[in-house]
Amino acid sequence: MSNPLPRVTIAVSSLNQGRFLGDALQSIFSQNIPVEVFVADGGSTDDTLSIIKKWESRLMGWRSHPDNGQAAAINESIAKGKAPYVAWLNSDDLYLPGGLSALLSALEQHPEWPGVYAQAWNVDARLKRKSKVWVQPFSERRLAMFCIISQPATLIQRKMWEAVGGLREDLHMAMDYDLWWRLYRKFGPLGYIEREVALNRDHDQTKTKTRRKRHYQEAVAVVREHYGRVPIKWWLAWPISVWLRSWITPQNFLENRRIKH
Repeated sequence: MSNPLPRVTIAVSSLNQGRFLGDALQSIFSQNIPVEVFVADGGSTDDTLSIIKKWESRLMGWRSHPDNGQAAAINESIAKGKAPYVAWLNSDDLYLPGGLSALLSALEQHPEWPGVYAQAWNVDARLKRKSKVWVQPFSERRLAMFCIISQPATLIQRKMWEAVGGLREDLHMAMDYDLWWRLYRKFGPLGYIEREVALNRDHDQTKTKTRRKRHYQEAVAVVREHYGRVPIKWWLAWPISVWLRSWITPQNFLENRRIKH
């Protein structure tokens, strides 16, 4: 019997995330739906290539060389596929069992939705659950106040992804936030299902942790472009979201304890 046609194209972008990549791929191929997966590695120097080769027989393809950033790598990967639905999974994130299937089922039942999203958990490097990601049902006002959509817990219709041109490659931190706005403006609200479908691995090497100021600046620019103004919340939260959280890191906490004792 021939293999069923893939229903979802999944891009996995990675750079020196070999310690997590195997978990991400395992979570994809455990979903029990036909997928096509392309791994775009940015030229890792750790054990990433050995992990990729372990999974090579199940991949649509892969490459490893320096590129123009995460957004460009994701666009490249998704363009190589043909499945009617698309997603990307960061190499340090995971799908929960049945999570991708739940997203696919919801989107097939609601073809008017440009995409669908669900709930996710923040976990540490060892997958210990820390907190639930702040996700809310879709509304323009909510989206202007916060990014209410957790990227690992999303699925998008390919035809609508292609209609808006995929991710903006000049963005490196808030490209997902920008995509939700552009899909909404062109096709209407994204759908939401109240189910936990993914894990967002929160560790000290994530871009969100190491480049807080740029992340916040990009998000503010995205809100201004798509909403027409920047809600005051963004300015009030700036000191905490950027400066305070950049200063209070596990390393700084330990150093302060050593100084005091």
